[in-house]
Amino acid sequence: MYSTIYVEREVSEHSLTQRVLSQFPSADKVECERYGEIFNRKAQDFRLQKQRPSLMLARKYGNHVLPVPAGYGVGGDHNYYFSVMLNCIYDCRYCFLQGMYRSAVHVVFVNYDEFAESIRNSASEHGSHEQVWYFSGYDCDSLAMEPIIGMAEYFIETVKSLDHVWLELRTKSTQIRSLLNQDVVPNVVTAFSVTPDRISASLEHKVPRLDKRIAAMVRLQERDWKIGLRFDPLIFVRDYQVQYHELIEKIFSSVDPDLIHSVTIGTFRLPKEFYRTLENLYPDSQFVAQPFVLSNGTVTYPKSVETDMKGWCYERLVEFIDSDRIHFDELELESG
Repeated sequence: MYSTIYVEREVSEHSLTQRVLSQFPSADKVECERYGEIFNRKAQDFRLQKQRPSLMLARKYGNHVLPVPAGYGVGGDHNYYFSVMLNCIYDCRYCFLQGMYRSAVHVVFVNYDEFAESIRNSASEHGSHEQVWYFSGYDCDSLAMEPIIGMAEYFIETVKSLDHVWLELRTKSTQIRSLLNQDVVPNVVTAFSVTPDRISASLEHKVPRLDKRIAAMVRLQERDWKIGLRFDPLIFVRDYQVQYHELIEKIFSSVDPDLIHSVTIGTFRLPKEFYRTLENLYPDSQFVAQPFVLSNGTVTYPKSVETDMKGWCYERLVEFIDSDRIHFDELELESG
């Protein structure tokens, strides 16, 4: 998977570093002082790197836990996110990470213990009667690298004794073995991002097929793990009603709606400068040629399209899910 692995000298002997390196014995190991030397270099070819990305093992200093952007969450009293990884192994044409980062290198911060300490410290600032949420799938996919880096397993252990704390693992992956191999933790939600088959085949490269993700949902439900559904971003196509109807019917023909923790609905939106980067990366893409508009510095669908799509999907979903479990994601992405 990786032919080159960069390692900060400070973490070269870290246990997670050694675990990862042992899985890629033939990879070239390149030492550096700080990951930014490689990750933040100018004039990098993101698309070329994306075809065969390298891995970087590093330490994260400070800002281990941050408040979520406005509009992100499922109704918690306090909401935070943390990112032990930057970039994603998948290649979705609409992904905001392509506009945020110069590099497609996969960065993994191995100092999980410092992230965990920040989670415990920030959680302690809130009363035990308040729900405090931590989202791990903002700058990466929460489970796609699980067999290699064991992130989910580590942070499930971190939150399981914190009664007022919830952890969301947002993913398009089917890497659920670490969850199936441990006892259920009731304050953990594995939230699957879902898109109609035809849209996914066109825009979500390297992502597991929908039927495989549904099979993973079913296996988790059979073991009493909580799951979530994330219809985000909704992607406009002329027959979106047909395609999203097929998607919803396909999911609920297998998944038990009574055992779903939450559902979110949101549409595509990107800061203007991020979208300009996508245009440069994919000048011939049908996706960037969609009927987007610029509103308050954000590229998104016209309000009428956004309202119609959200409303239509909501009406289909309340046929299966109680309305109080459905949330509209009004995420405001920041540009830096």
